[in-house]
Amino acid sequence: MHWAALLTNAACNSSPRIDPQGVAVWALQFTPRVAQKEHTVWLEVTQSMRLFGGEEPLHQHVAAGAAELGIRALAWAPTSLAALACARMGIRDGFAMPLAQVLDPLPIESMDAVNAHQATLARLGCKTLADVRKLPRGGISRRFDSQLLLALDQAYGLRPEGYPWVKVPETFSAKLELPGRVDTAPALMFGARRLLVQMGGWLSARQYGVTAFTLHWCHDAMRAREAGEGGDITVRTAQPTQNVDHLSRLLGENLAKVQLLAPAGELVLRATEVTPCIEESRSLLPDVRTCGEAVDQVLERIEARLGHKRVLRPRLVEDTRMAWMVHWQPINAQKPATKVRQVPGPQPTWILKNPLKLDVRNECPLYQGPLQLLLGPERIEGGWWHRAKDAEGGQHSLQVARDYWVALSQHAGALWIFQQRLPRNEVASWYLHGIFA
Repeated sequence: MHWAALLTNAACNSSPRIDPQGVAVWALQFTPRVAQKEHTVWLEVTQSMRLFGGEEPLHQHVAAGAAELGIRALAWAPTSLAALACARMGIRDGFAMPLAQVLDPLPIESMDAVNAHQATLARLGCKTLADVRKLPRGGISRRFDSQLLLALDQAYGLRPEGYPWVKVPETFSAKLELPGRVDTAPALMFGARRLLVQMGGWLSARQYGVTAFTLHWCHDAMRAREAGEGGDITVRTAQPTQNVDHLSRLLGENLAKVQLLAPAGELVLRATEVTPCIEESRSLLPDVRTCGEAVDQVLERIEARLGHKRVLRPRLVEDTRMAWMVHWQPINAQKPATKVRQVPGPQPTWILKNPLKLDVRNECPLYQGPLQLLLGPERIEGGWWHRAKDAEGGQHSLQVARDYWVALSQHAGALWIFQQRLPRNEVASWYLHGIFA
């Protein structure tokens, strides 16, 4: 077996208190075999090493994440109780020597079941685990409870170990009590980063990607009445992601624009919108890793700095009117579930914001000379439902009824022109609306 033991009560007094249950949920991204008891979290990672590239890369991943969560006591050993004893004594690698040579020199305080009889064992002259093992097993079983021998045998790998494994919760919500009063919103990132790391572990374990999360802060009890109990901020992403660094940058950009009404003493982070994150690879070869940030992540950071609706992206809309086929929306807006159908017929490369009225000679439209009608007419009619406000505050209809043609100009090339559909007694004008590149 390959066990890791993490102690959540070994942090200094100036650090936020570590939630063992939150650490256990975070650890589920490395292995489904995670156990938690009081202030200890165990991971059994024998079957997970290959997924992370071997023993050393997995150790580095776990150590890096544990450091961000504020965990300082971490140890690896062949058994869970041996890993716990090594973590308490500051021994990181329990595989450096045979297990008996690692545990024998440790004091009896390193194991709870043995330390419970510390006074009696001390009168017998026992100071280390090796001294306890030298005692007659029959005498130990009669004089002490059965847990002492069981714990020793389990620690030395002589008897199997069993734990109820932690299950992945359906939703994510984590709380963090800050070590002191925080007066500015950007300073909340110290505690929020830890919560984001926990959420990243939960997302990996659930194979989810987050598209929206909310950070709530509770004001200190000594606050003004008008400040309220607290505040919150919701951050959205354009694509489902598990990238904790990107989420931290987005949250930091948003907190930079927030002003706290009172000092904050507690944080709560919730994943409000998540979607399954399925990685697809159509190649037998490993995918090429790109350097730098993705375009969506860069755009989200720019939007966080400039403000909502300052960074837009086009989205196709099913509309026969060329001027309204594209709708500009925020980058994190929800995409339509159905695919937009393409409009039949030729479509120009460029369209004019305002159609240009053309001169007519002998019922022939002119644009840098007479135009030759090549293809048409393509009748477009719609927009009776579309209303727009005018300068006076009223509304006018944006309905169109046009016949479009593809025309050829000797100097300007292929053009897209239309003629308004009017009653028979009226003469319809010609307009230039687009250009084919």
